Amino acid sequence: MFNQTDISSTTAPRQKDSLGCLSTQLHKDLELRAGDFTFYRKCRREEKTSEVVTPASDRGFLIGVSLAAGHRRRIITGSRSALHEFRKDSVYIRNFEDDYRADLHGAFDFVLMEFSRSFIVNTGYERNGTTISGFSAPPGREDAIFGQLAQVLALTLDRSSETSALFLEQLGVTIGTHLVDRYGDATAKALKPGPRLSSIQEARAKEMLLAKTDDNVSLEAIASACNLSRSYFIRAFRETTQRTPHQWVLEQRIEHARMLLSKSTWSLAEIAIACGFSDQSHFSRTFSQLVGTPPGNWRRQAGN
Repeated sequence: MFNQTDISSTTAPRQKDSLGCLSTQLHKDLELRAGDFTFYRKCRREEKTSEVVTPASDRGFLIGVSLAAGHRRRIITGSRSALHEFRKDSVYIRNFEDDYRADLHGAFDFVLMEFSRSFIVNTGYERNGTTISGFSAPPGREDAIFGQLAQVLALTLDRSSETSALFLEQLGVTIGTHLVDRYGDATAKALKPGPRLSSIQEARAKEMLLAKTDDNVSLEAIASACNLSRSYFIRAFRETTQRTPHQWVLEQRIEHARMLLSKSTWSLAEIAIACGFSDQSHFSRTFSQLVGTPPGNWRRQAGN
């Protein structure tokens, strides 16, 4: 079991996973869980055929995005079946309330995300005031936005030890919001522009974001402390600060790192841990991306 701020990664081989795949046939089998979301990557290099069968349950919904072209899938519903071709950025959506049976043909590489039913219901209500009970999207439909998000998710799964709960939660909310807006069975209405945090809400949110240097803080908890829904809080925080919560936290950490680089003799590894990064490599990559030069070079230029 995982709480709102827990992240767990599973890579151990299993005979039959929760999505009905034979793990022994997979070249890559990754799983990452956090709160309302479960992320997967399923990759098979061999050109073979296998069957996936999962019984109906109340787990919620699943969206899969293909990272490569060439996969074919015959989905069987009752006495009918249909063969679907998957190209790069092709999408399929499953409602776990329905029995699922499919024949998987050829190699494949998918990232997938499972949403709890309560998350989809709440997101639909927050977005357009209606309840989302299902999605309309033919298997194999291409979606460039999901394709971009899938690339981010694939990197996140490959580097799960560097993944923060805050970033993972934001990624889940972003994917879920696009899913509801684009494919939900209710027509999404335009959001009112410009939601902003009050000065008290902004101060409270920033204090909570900085309270734990390990980034183990839940957006749900911060939004609740501001008396806002999670999705509204993310929009309002971005409107107020011009940053997502994750971006803002990273910038504060890098600013702290710059102070330590210029005023201390600590090693880069010590600074990385003190500023909440998983290791020196993670710190150096983030510092280089935000500052434009590696931390060692920056320290030398600062004269320390």
